[in-house]
Amino acid sequence: MSRIKDPALAERGRLQVEWAELHMPVVARYIRERFSSEKPLNGVRVGAVLHVTKETAALVRTLAAGGAQVRLAASNPLSTQDDVAAALAAEEGIEVCAWRGMGEDEYFSCIRWVAEWEPNIVIDDGGDLHALLHKEYPEIASRVWGGTEETTTGVIRLRAMAKQGVLKYPAIAVNDAYTKMMFDNRYGTGQSTIDGILRATNILFAGKVVVVAGYGWVGKGIALRARGMGAKVVVTEVDPIKALEAAMDGYLVMPMIEAARIGDIFITATGDKKVIRREHFEVMKDGAILANAGHFNVEIWIPDLEALAVSKRTIRPYVTEYRLRDGRRLYLLAEGRLVNLVAAEGHPSEVMDMSFANQALSAEYLVKNRGKLQPGLYRVPREIDETVARLKLKAMGIEIDTLTEEQREYLQSWQLE
Repeated sequence: MSRIKDPALAERGRLQVEWAELHMPVVARYIRERFSSEKPLNGVRVGAVLHVTKETAALVRTLAAGGAQVRLAASNPLSTQDDVAAALAAEEGIEVCAWRGMGEDEYFSCIRWVAEWEPNIVIDDGGDLHALLHKEYPEIASRVWGGTEETTTGVIRLRAMAKQGVLKYPAIAVNDAYTKMMFDNRYGTGQSTIDGILRATNILFAGKVVVVAGYGWVGKGIALRARGMGAKVVVTEVDPIKALEAAMDGYLVMPMIEAARIGDIFITATGDKKVIRREHFEVMKDGAILANAGHFNVEIWIPDLEALAVSKRTIRPYVTEYRLRDGRRLYLLAEGRLVNLVAAEGHPSEVMDMSFANQALSAEYLVKNRGKLQPGLYRVPREIDETVARLKLKAMGIEIDTLTEEQREYLQSWQLE
């Protein structure tokens, strides 16, 4: 039984899904056509915890076309598109537990609703479903055939579970597929984060000092787009190799305590906690804007901000003003949650096409290889990654060369000619 905000929103949601699927030919056309014919997921219970957006709807509808029964819960209390949730809940074989503005207890109750269904395959975004299964439902976790993970944050959690030997099923790090991280993380987050900040604030980026915390694929995309809009970009890092790369890409690199003094806009993209904290808030300029692009609302440490503030108010939708004792004002966007999904619509459909194609094909791979994979963390098989790339190129009308047999033999030989 679905739990959503308003079933009457379904028709509006269907239009949103139709628009997304128009721009997602890989998952919503090519893969769905094959799934509809072959039914590789026939009778499989797929439990998913994902952002309930129009793009997620394209994935869920493709899984259902492949024969799966799907239960979907939100992976963030503020990211659900209620019209899309209503549209999905109205479809046969799909149940949804998600609405925008969930409380923390409601949020986790929906994830438990998925876990208690005893899914065969689990698809997660952020790792909350994986973690909850292992912590609260270990017997159910031991019967899961396999799982996937969409985000950097979730892969970090799965890697820790695998290292400690507690992971009970094979899990595929979809985030680490080349056709996911190089495009979703870089181009998707780069554009959608800026979009979220602009929708929330309507500020001008040109001439501003933008501080990007973290220079992984997400940070690279944000820095690239911010510079493209005329901002002066500062990168903070803890990884010396990534810091060196940022410096050679032309960005200023410095510790956060130094960047905090000069930044106008701060964007976190690390997957870690307390990246911006009390000592940084204490030296920021009046009017500094704080936004998070990481999965959880722990990168900008809100308890420190609350402790320093003498007052706070909502000055615009998704903009909370914290006034400090000395009169300075700091502006937190989207309650420190994913600014691109709270204040905007998340990634463009075109880039989610590749990410969710990886999800669909990885789910199929886990079903086909049930019992053959040991518990642990796996990369997306190379053939799946390349299939997604080839289908995307096909959809874009782009052709590429192929090796001749002579070239193939040359690349496989060590003999001198």
